[in-house]
Parts: sequence; C-alpha cells; structure tokens
Amino acid sequence: MQGVTIIAFLVIAVTAVYGQGDYGHGLDLGGGGHGHHHLQEYIDYKAPPHYHYDYAVHDLKHHDIKSQYEHRDGKETKGRYELLQPDGRKRIVEYVAGKHGADYKVRYEGKAEHGGIGSLGGGYY
Repeated sequence: MQGVTIIAFLVIAVTAVYGQGDYGHGLDLGGGGHGHHHLQEYIDYKAPPHYHYDYAVHDLKHHDIKSQYEHRDGKETKGRYELLQPDGRKRIVEYVAGKHGADYKVRYEGKAEHGGIGSLGGGYY
C-alpha cells in the first residue's frame, strides 16, 4: 500500500511540474494541446551595445534628399547625416557621443540661393 501511495504522489508531482506555466504553448502530453515548442531567445542585457544602421532618401520630385548612418560600439556612438536644405545647400553633420557628452561638427556645401528648391512648390512636403 505504501508503494502505491509513493507512485501516486510522483504522478501528481510530475503532472504539476509539466503543467506550470505551459498555458497550452509547450509540450503536448496527449491532452490535445497545440504541441508548439517555443525557444526563448537569450538576451544579455549587461553586454555593451553594438549596432550600425544607415538609410538614404533621394526623392527628386519632392526635393527630399537626405542620408544618415550611425555606429555604436559600447559607450561611444559615431554618426553622420546629410540633407539638402531649401536654399540649395547641403548640410553635413558629423557627431560623436560618449560618456563625456556629444560633439557635433556642422558644415555646408554649395551656395545658398535666393529662391532655391524651397521656393519650388513650397519646399518639403
């Protein structure tokens, strides 16, 4: 009789463990569940951040010409963006940001023209 009690206790314990947190998304133990197996992605939130991105727009119809890229490695972020201003000049901004703040360098290419692209149909849309 004692052996039957121990087996019954083990069956209850195993059922409770498999049933915790499953909500129909884990193992299908023959109960007609979905049978999906989900792997959780490991994310190390203490790892130093590292990324790179860039994009560009070159829409001549609407005079929307711009680009940007940025790279981060740990505590330092570097980037650059360019855009065509309504007066016809290209604005170029290069930046570095880190634990001591940010440093921006802005320069312009071309000549500002009265009635530049901004006067054509109202500029940017």
